[in-house]
Amino acid sequence: MRTGEPLPAVGQVLAALATGLWQWDTDTSQVTVDAEAARLLGLPPEPVTLTEAQVRSRLHPVDWNEIVSVVGLATAEGTLAEVRVRIMDERGRVIRLTRSRMRPSFDPERRAYELIGTLQEVTEPSPGTPAGRNAVTGDWRRSREAFLLDAGRALAEARSTEEVLRVAAGLAMPGFSPDGLAVFGVQGDRLTIIGHHGHQPGDESPFTHMALDTDYPAAEVVRTGRAVYLSSPQQYKERYPLTWPLAEQFGRRSWAFLPLTVAGRTMGAWMAGFAYPVRFTPDERSVLTTVARMLAQALSRAGAAETQRELTDGLQRSMLPTLGPEIPGMRVAARYVPTGGGLQVGGDWYDMIPLPSGRFALAIGDVQGHDVRAAGLMGQLRIALRAYASEGHRPDAVLSRASRFLHGMCSSADDPGELRFATCLYVEADPLSGVLEIARAGHPDPAIRMSDGTVLTRPTAGGLPLGIDPDADYPTTRLVLEPGETMLICTDGLIETGGHDLETGWKRIRATLEQHTGDLEELADALVQAVHGPSSHHTPGPLADRREDDIAVLLLCRQGETCGGPATARPTVRRTMLTVAQAEPERIAVARRLLRELLHDWASADQVDSAVLLLSEMLTNVLVHTDTDALLVAEVTGEDDNRRMRVEVTDAGDDLPHKRRPGELASSGRGLMLIELLAHAWGVDPRGEGKSIWFELYESEGAEAA
Repeated sequence: MRTGEPLPAVGQVLAALATGLWQWDTDTSQVTVDAEAARLLGLPPEPVTLTEAQVRSRLHPVDWNEIVSVVGLATAEGTLAEVRVRIMDERGRVIRLTRSRMRPSFDPERRAYELIGTLQEVTEPSPGTPAGRNAVTGDWRRSREAFLLDAGRALAEARSTEEVLRVAAGLAMPGFSPDGLAVFGVQGDRLTIIGHHGHQPGDESPFTHMALDTDYPAAEVVRTGRAVYLSSPQQYKERYPLTWPLAEQFGRRSWAFLPLTVAGRTMGAWMAGFAYPVRFTPDERSVLTTVARMLAQALSRAGAAETQRELTDGLQRSMLPTLGPEIPGMRVAARYVPTGGGLQVGGDWYDMIPLPSGRFALAIGDVQGHDVRAAGLMGQLRIALRAYASEGHRPDAVLSRASRFLHGMCSSADDPGELRFATCLYVEADPLSGVLEIARAGHPDPAIRMSDGTVLTRPTAGGLPLGIDPDADYPTTRLVLEPGETMLICTDGLIETGGHDLETGWKRIRATLEQHTGDLEELADALVQAVHGPSSHHTPGPLADRREDDIAVLLLCRQGETCGGPATARPTVRRTMLTVAQAEPERIAVARRLLRELLHDWASADQVDSAVLLLSEMLTNVLVHTDTDALLVAEVTGEDDNRRMRVEVTDAGDDLPHKRRPGELASSGRGLMLIELLAHAWGVDPRGEGKSIWFELYESEGAEAA
């Protein structure tokens, strides 16, 4: 063709380039091809109109499905669609590989696609070349599907924005992977950087708080909700000349900016930068678009979860007090851990209250439920209990008034499901003497860690949980905290979290208390960590979050040689006390358990069994032969292996016990005989009112001489 002559027709040019032309209307299900396209399809080289079924029979079945998905994606993005198609003969063999480019459009009235495209034969690319990534093969599709499934699982397990960004940075896309990522958010009319990967700290500064009307790809994506693909630096520079210098410094060759859309709202943009040229074929765009959608959903979930956690923690911590000034002669440590997952605020609380008498009070409790109402009731109950204590009421009166207060608040609710109760443990402590007066309302008993590391649970008298009976009584139990000893009070979340019941949970806590070697604050951390185990709520994966309930912990230590720290030499005096009332014979079993805990390191197991047997006899005699309660005092004195055990039971009865010789069929009368046979020393001492019976056992002959 000479210069100045008319240009040839399009069909002639395409024929000269061995390129066919075809047109497809999905409404009529007909495909029109020219002669060259017919030849490439393995048909006679002449124009012809075919049905979809006829065309489909000439294509590889996997590639036909690929064409359908690529057309839908290109229509949504308003871009060209490109796909590689394998042509088959009548016997199902591949005769050639072709490439088709098309411009799809959608007619909303007919709800049909109209496509016009070209068809050209290409050679099979060699493995490892950039073109090799563009081939549409079954293996590539399987790799892509496996990648998307794995990416979806990893993003679904991410629990925070930081985890989502870490997962996104670690995604290895099939055949092509970006070396730089950035996630943009929207704040008002400006872009923000949520996170980035593959950049140096400070590189994000020019893009932070960028106005949405800036000539920048991410800003355009947020404004329009449509993806932007830039295959070369030249294309970037021509399309965004003003912001090209910001991107030029990173030395990348291709970029993809995709919208992060959730529920029809564009919440930001995702940038993937590549160090090598990427053509962004329909397959690659499909992968990027799918990842962007999953990333948007994961970021939305993580943001909502973080907002809920902030609300939960803020609500709970705003209702929890500080421990206040230091107490002369005593130290206090506290921990509160809210439950995990969703808006599950709970009703656990603790408090430390200065009293008019110069003493102070510790309170810990748990309102039923894990919701906003439980947290609200918790705050009101804590304030009411603090007010009653500040008025100078005794522990039993404080809990009685608090129970009446909670009952009045909940009984006015119209919905029976709104009725709530609360457990509580209230301790009034004297810093000078170490005396503790304890009232308990359905709450777990306190535990004492002695200075040598021995841990005893201290059974205390108690009443119903607060709010059940407005006229409930709460008896008071008096204990003495010796120098170097630490008292633990906690909510049931510390005991039962992780599938434990009260018994196994206490064993776990006892082991932590006995083995700890740090100070009081470190002991509080160790108790919480022993319950939670690995912090699975901070890492994705199969580990389950073990925060099943709120946890509140209070530790009170009377300063001495140890105060929450490592155990020292065994103390010269180790003591425990317990009252067994006439109406509570089941507490005899509690007394036996307490004595075994007190003698946990006694040299002779037979002597421990003997002591437990004799204690049972003494307590039973009081309950059977008198009308009074029994007071148990058990203590261990001495050092090393020369220790002395003394067990004493006191009652208010006037009749002194005396030895008898019971017959073979007698059901009683053997108690003193057993004491005489098993104890190293024993006796009965009259008191001004009542009497006490006691026995002693010696760990060695040296203890007896002492």
